[in-house]
This record gives sequence, C-alpha cells and structure tokens, in this order.
Amino acid sequence: MAKKYEVEIIVNYQICEAPAFEIDERVKIRYLMPNLKPNKEEFKMALKKFQILKILKEGMKSVKVLYLRRKLMINAIKNLSCDIAISTRYIHSKLLGRYGDKHVIKIAQEHNNNGNEKYVREVVKSLKNIDYFMPVSKQLTKMYIEKLKGTKTECIYIPHCLKYYPEETSKLTSKNIVSVGRLSSEKGFLDLIDVFEQVNNKNPDWHLHIAGDGGQKEEILKKIQQKNLENSVTVEFKEENELRELLLQSSIYIMTSFHESFGLALIEAESFGIPLLAFDSAKGPQEIIKNGKNGYLIPNRDIKQMADKVNELICNDNMRIEMGRMSRKMSEAYKMENVEEMWYEFMEKIL
Repeated sequence: MAKKYEVEIIVNYQICEAPAFEIDERVKIRYLMPNLKPNKEEFKMALKKFQILKILKEGMKSVKVLYLRRKLMINAIKNLSCDIAISTRYIHSKLLGRYGDKHVIKIAQEHNNNGNEKYVREVVKSLKNIDYFMPVSKQLTKMYIEKLKGTKTECIYIPHCLKYYPEETSKLTSKNIVSVGRLSSEKGFLDLIDVFEQVNNKNPDWHLHIAGDGGQKEEILKKIQQKNLENSVTVEFKEENELRELLLQSSIYIMTSFHESFGLALIEAESFGIPLLAFDSAKGPQEIIKNGKNGYLIPNRDIKQMADKVNELICNDNMRIEMGRMSRKMSEAYKMENVEEMWYEFMEKIL
C-alpha cells in the first residue's frame, strides 16, 4: 500500500525491538505502549506456584495493561487523521466502529476460523458502523455475507499475497518433508509425528523438518523421543531466508492444523512447486489444495490415510513432479502484483 498511499500501523505493544517481518521503510509504526508488555504468562506462573506477593503484583500490572490497552487505542482512534482505517481484530473493529470519525472509511478484517459460533457472533457484533468487512478466505466471505444481510457492512474478498515469489522451484528430489507453523496445539503437530512415524516405517531415509517455535515445543520433542525419531525429525525456528532454502530442498509439504482460516504457509510452499497435504478439518486449505491435483485433502483427520498418501508421493516420482507443477501454476494467483491490483482497484473505488 505504501507505493501509492501514506501508511501508518498503530500497535498496542512493542514486544520486540523490531517487527518479526520486514516492513517497508515508508510505513510508519506507532507503538501505544512501548514500555509496557502483557504479563499473562507471569501471572499464570505466579498462580501456579501460589506466590501471594507475586500474584498481587502481576495482577495489578495486568489490570493496568488491560486498562491502558483499551484507553490508548480509543484515544488513537478518536484522533485518526486519515481517509481509511483498517482494523485486524474484532476487539479493535468494535472500537473503530464506536469511536472512529464518521468521515473515515472503516474496514475490518478477520483472520480466524476456529469453527466457534460464539466467536462468529462476536465478530458480527463488532461490525456495527463498519463500512467494509474483509474475511481471509472465500469460504468465510460467503458465510459472513449471509450473517451480515440487512446491515450496512459490505463483505469484500481480497486474498493474501506472497511477499516473495521464488524464481527457482524445488527439484522434488530431496528426501525432505516440511511443515511450518507456530508450535501450539491447534496446529496439530503431535498428529504430524504420528503421521511421520508411519511414513518412517516404510521410508526410513526420509526426514521431517518442522520449522517453528512456540509453547508446545517440549511436548513435541518428547513425543519424537518416545517414538525414537530423533534422527529423522528436526524441530527448529527458521528465519525467512533459511525457510526459503528449506522449502527449496523439500519435496512434500504437510499441514496438520485443526483450524486454519487460510494457510499462508501453504501458498508459500506452493510457490516453490511442492505438493501439499492437509486435513480437511482446517477450512482454509480447502481453498488452496485441489484434491488430487496439487496435493491431497485428508478427511476425518485420518492419520493412516495421510501417511499412505505421503508414501504414495514418495514412491511415485511422476505424480510428485506433476502435483508440484500444478502447485506452482496455482500459486500465481497469489503473486504480489496480482493482489496489489485488486487492492488498488478497491481503494480507488471507495475513496
């Protein structure tokens, strides 16, 4: 957006010294609470250890953080000097609709699809006085169009885009399987270890790379050890350039998420010409994977069936290469220049 417009990102907390992703230098970033961070984990630990003084201290800090998070964001919204404001979470959409200037065009985005009807109702409630709503997938857009009938909010779908589109694709000859994501329960990595155990039984020379970090890391490592897969599974965080190199050296991509609104990691792997597999319990991948063309969607979280499909791809070079070719072709829809044009057309229409 910074190519054509002045852009500022307003953020509650400054958790790290710099953003996790590279931001265009033309984009301004304003932190509302640069010296105050959320302390949820510290408070939980104090409760767990029953440290009375620590509980009181962290409890008071939590109250302060939550109070300032709301107050400072409201102040920032009231004082917006812009043509368009975009919120990315429903708690902010609610504040934007309530406190945003009536002359500001208000856009809300939604990035979650956890199958929770209560959550959907909260999202819909947050859209009062919002002009445009942008869910992250076609499937969510279709659902919210129905939910928002009779309101002033118009649903618009513009897909995520690939920040980086590789010139070189995977040769699909390396005996590497890859999965990328936050190491947390909803990503289903414990199930991935079960899948790979069955793959390893038939193809012990193949290696699984899990790229990510998070609270479930120790549990995942423990399960790998219990199944004697330490020499066949690697779990480590990868920087962007390292991840690209890993994808270039991988031949199969697996996603085992329980819920996924879209699947940015899937289209990144797709752009490297890699066949994709995912459980259909996650709705997002259904938009990216065309079953039998660029990969497989596995029903009912069937671990054996997923392992069988992985083994099939391992043993059938021609199938793997053809699915990889289709992946690359289908990834073109998410190229930056294609999605940029959709945004520019939308912006020019509403301004």
